[in-house]
Amino acid sequence: MTYCVGMLVEEGLAMIADTRTNAGVDNISSYRKLHIIDKPGDRVMAVATAGNLSVTQTALAMVREGVHLNVGEEPETLETAASLFRCAQLLGHALRSVRLSIAPAMQADSLNTSASMLLGGQIAGGQMALYMIYSQGNFIECGRDTPYMQIGELKYGKPILESGLAYESTLAEAVKLGLISFSTTMRSNVGVGAPFDLLTLRRDFLSGEQRRIEQDDSYFADLHLRWTQAQAAARRSMPEPPWIKRPRLSAIG
Repeated sequence: MTYCVGMLVEEGLAMIADTRTNAGVDNISSYRKLHIIDKPGDRVMAVATAGNLSVTQTALAMVREGVHLNVGEEPETLETAASLFRCAQLLGHALRSVRLSIAPAMQADSLNTSASMLLGGQIAGGQMALYMIYSQGNFIECGRDTPYMQIGELKYGKPILESGLAYESTLAEAVKLGLISFSTTMRSNVGVGAPFDLLTLRRDFLSGEQRRIEQDDSYFADLHLRWTQAQAAARRSMPEPPWIKRPRLSAIG
């Protein structure tokens, strides 16, 4: 299992992905799942992947080689596509093609071939955008009302983003909430773990900032501790149910 999140706010875009790959409790390893294309002044984008690792890696390799979306057209890659929408089409086509080609053999061995991707970024002359791409090759675009998308083990981190993130949030606030969502997810699922890869991109700057957050990262460790303490303090401050009475201690002797 894995966890990836993309957050698109007015100021820009932040994408975070963990690196843990879990094929059983005795087979846990790390693979990069946030793949970044950074050509300053032309395009900056990131692809986060979740699901069957062989499917996502093969699909990404296909796109790097070049994808023919239509007969007679030149092959396109994420480095040459004219728009981010076109990049989403390329990734969707590759993901669907890989699944269709290997699904029969893998399903015969009861292996799950499902996979999904997040694509976010901006190309010169176009708008910043964030897409979620499904196994079937179709995709949806992130909007202002819900300015985030998640793939993988998303249920533990979703309440943090749902209650705290708005399109008007600053990019720094988005990163903070995203990392808190990773903190809560790590606590609940051993299949998600550090290090995390992070990309932040300010709108129309066309130059991204990358960072790897290790388990002992001082900011992440402090954030995790403060969030844990804040939750405990909030819980203690809440009134107890008035219909539940404390038992009276009877006198002895």
